[in-house]
Amino acid sequence: MFFSIIIPLYNRPDELDELMASLSVQTDMRFEVIIAEDGSFKKSDAVVEKYRDKLSIIYFEKPNTGPGLSRNEGAARARYDYLIFFDSDCIIPPYYIEKVSRFLTDHYVDAYGGPDAALPSFTTVQKAINYAMTSFFTTGGIRGGRKSMERFHPRSFNLGVSREAFNKVGGYGTMRFGEDIDFSLRLIKKGFSTALIPEAYVYHKRRSTFKQFFRQVFNSGIARINLHLAHPGSLRLVHALPALFVTMMVMISILSVFLPLLLTIPVLYSLIVFLDSLTRNRSAKVALFSIGAAWVQLCGYGTGFLSAAWTRLVMKKGAFRAFEKKFYD
Repeated sequence: MFFSIIIPLYNRPDELDELMASLSVQTDMRFEVIIAEDGSFKKSDAVVEKYRDKLSIIYFEKPNTGPGLSRNEGAARARYDYLIFFDSDCIIPPYYIEKVSRFLTDHYVDAYGGPDAALPSFTTVQKAINYAMTSFFTTGGIRGGRKSMERFHPRSFNLGVSREAFNKVGGYGTMRFGEDIDFSLRLIKKGFSTALIPEAYVYHKRRSTFKQFFRQVFNSGIARINLHLAHPGSLRLVHALPALFVTMMVMISILSVFLPLLLTIPVLYSLIVFLDSLTRNRSAKVALFSIGAAWVQLCGYGTGFLSAAWTRLVMKKGAFRAFEKKFYD
């Protein structure tokens, strides 16, 4: 199979350099790379030129519209019939294309997604954030490769889709946050098949500070309410668990004035996270930071979810204004 790899890019020349380096050493080189420079003021043209003799590259600049619409413009320039989308802050293992090609040859699906992992070279905070985004005790483990009981919804940081399916659903929509879940939901509604390929993981560097991570997950909480309104019936109890977590912790804080033993609940949760992260990362420092990352993940997503639910579902107002106006952190 031949693939068109599409990368939306905004002010990330250093990250793109790492991504391109990883693509240049794939064991299966049957792909092209399409880079959409989305209104960046820190251009990556010099990085692109560095890999011209190693990769088949299409590079173009466009006004800033966000990653979803940039992916659409990249897809319009694709030559091959299966598209792969990566975020620019990903690093791709050398056997990625080979494993995906083998999977699709043996078990073809219209769209697939893969999990994310952390490299040993990542910072302590990046490893802790990776834990928070992939652990069973924070997200149920689905982003770490655990298969869901329901239809799998690929995420755009690591997503493949046939050109036919992409075109039939009209590509990515104009939704500002949660555009990847919106895309996946429309694929499934149209009857296209999806799958998780656990071996098709990428190393995802994510945000480098807890403040940036909070903005990301807060916006994800907002997006879940917007997705509920755009796709009635898509909201599940699991999506509300972070909001219930926040509500419960607020109640515990208030009631602990009268029942101090209630404080053992958040302490016990933190201990579980510490021990689980210690087992996975084999680092006490990463495990300690994982406690903070888990709380940021749950509280950020939960407060975003509650804020949007109040504004849109209770007050019946229009689209909730996101915490961060930028398309990219």
